[in-house]
Amino acid sequence: MTPTQRILTVAGLAGSVIAGGVIGATLAGPLAATASSNNPSIIQLTAASASPSASAGTFKSNENATHESGESATVEAQENSGQRPGGGSGTFTPNENATHEQGESAAREAQENAGQRPTVP
Repeated sequence: MTPTQRILTVAGLAGSVIAGGVIGATLAGPLAATASSNNPSIIQLTAASASPSASAGTFKSNENATHESGESATVEAQENSGQRPGGGSGTFTPNENATHEQGESAAREAQENAGQRPTVP
């Protein structure tokens, strides 16, 4: 084995040990934290979870100060009443771009031509 191969092998093994330690600490850390509860006969397993978000279809307005500064009173009123601003209200204007039109079904084009919001792909 050449010195270069030896160095690469040792570096690979060291990297594997470090990666294994990080993975082990990530998995065993929450277990160790719950094992120190007041009742040693009860072990609780906890998992990290993302914060709950609005379910699909539920509108949640953006109340960021920067966003709010550019918002009209009409849009703010819609948000405050739980409506998605611009989502289904107002005049429908179809996308007549040639690239967009190529991928459009005949049923969708017919809906657009009738002035309806398309419900088909």
